Amino acid sequence: MGISFFIWSCTSKQKDATKTPNILILVADDAGWEDFGCYGNPHIKTPNVDYLARNGLKATNTFLTTAQCSPSRISILTGKYPHATGAEDLHMPMPDSLDILPKFLEEKGYFSGFLRKGHLGAYGEAQFDWHQKDLNTFEQFLDAAEKKPFFMWVGFTDPHRPYKNDLIVKPQLPSEVIVPPYLVDDKDTREDLADYYNYIRRMDSQIGEYLDQLRSHKLLDNTLVIFLSDNGAPFPRAKGTVYDAGIKTPLILSWPDKISPSKQTDKLISVIDLAPTILDLVEISQPRQFQGNPIDGLFNEDIIQGRKYVFSERNWHDSDEHIRSVRTDRYKLIKNAYLELPLGIASDIGRSPSFKSLLKAKEKEVLTKAQSRLFEVPRVEYEFYDLDKDPYEINNLIEDPNVYEIIENLKIELEMWMDQTGDFSSKIRQRPDTVDRYTGEVLDKVRLPEWIESTDISE
Repeated sequence: MGISFFIWSCTSKQKDATKTPNILILVADDAGWEDFGCYGNPHIKTPNVDYLARNGLKATNTFLTTAQCSPSRISILTGKYPHATGAEDLHMPMPDSLDILPKFLEEKGYFSGFLRKGHLGAYGEAQFDWHQKDLNTFEQFLDAAEKKPFFMWVGFTDPHRPYKNDLIVKPQLPSEVIVPPYLVDDKDTREDLADYYNYIRRMDSQIGEYLDQLRSHKLLDNTLVIFLSDNGAPFPRAKGTVYDAGIKTPLILSWPDKISPSKQTDKLISVIDLAPTILDLVEISQPRQFQGNPIDGLFNEDIIQGRKYVFSERNWHDSDEHIRSVRTDRYKLIKNAYLELPLGIASDIGRSPSFKSLLKAKEKEVLTKAQSRLFEVPRVEYEFYDLDKDPYEINNLIEDPNVYEIIENLKIELEMWMDQTGDFSSKIRQRPDTVDRYTGEVLDKVRLPEWIESTDISE
């Protein structure tokens, strides 16, 4: 059947770039794709992210390779799926044999840096020329770059938990949040969501400072600014899952010299293609390690080509999983490996007021169907959803004979992708849970697998 999920040419060069652009990638930490004004949230105030959308290209159908922090970031920077990087679990450092974007960009004389959150491991972080933990040192980086084109990766820690209530002068009102149907709509959950909104607003304010600094240095017009998230919001049935709430990301590209304002695309995009697209843009040959391809037409008018399929996965993240998914514009197929336990959760979600509200509702036996899906046990091997009719992925149609052929085709595509990208069996690399899936309680400190000697697990 061929490699049907690779539909773009590896040799298609982005045309008409007048001069080498600066590149600034802004990565939110645990931000849901809809939780910005420009993506339709009427309550949350994100004027600077909205500014980037108004003055560039907003993609509305973009997907991550995983809904886990460090594996997601490593996947984006390496152009490889998490299971192929050797760093598929949370806080696993990259192997010393793997190069990332800044290493490749040296060919064109780029000065590279990253701010705050890396989680790449020592070898990955050493490939940058400059690194600071303090988010307020961006202007120092611009000065250090001097006349060279720059590549900057900003790894925000917002809106990651834990939350405090003293960040915003006018904090978000709990009455002005959107509660998805898989959460309990009560006081504790609304306050939890309001805190999350506040942290998004703090990140947005920091982005505004960076844009002002680019303007003052007269660099904004020729800087490609890319904004996205590493995974979905830190709430049950979102972060750490392959449901859209976990793997769908905002994606905004702003480049005044090249991208017309107020552009939008609903084409299916995978972040596995971002690194290839950036190298294609600056005319650097595609490394053999890449499992993605340049996004054809991304910097041209109205000719963006989308994917037919996007693929995602979930591995160890405080609880062990081996979940794989394939998604089209309309349908999603999920394959689960560990069926005897409910869906695994991250420790920060287990401690959240939102999860505790679900536990209380479960104890009282008042969970709705959407809320009870989190606690299903045993789970089924396959899940299938019609996303046009069921965007929250509540109604599993795997037994529906009307979609049998679609399901069988997606099973073939998923197995072929797993084989061609070097995926490993669910029977190897298993790790013990460090959070109780039923109660959310932390069981033990993070225990690294035997083949990992050291890692930086700081937030």
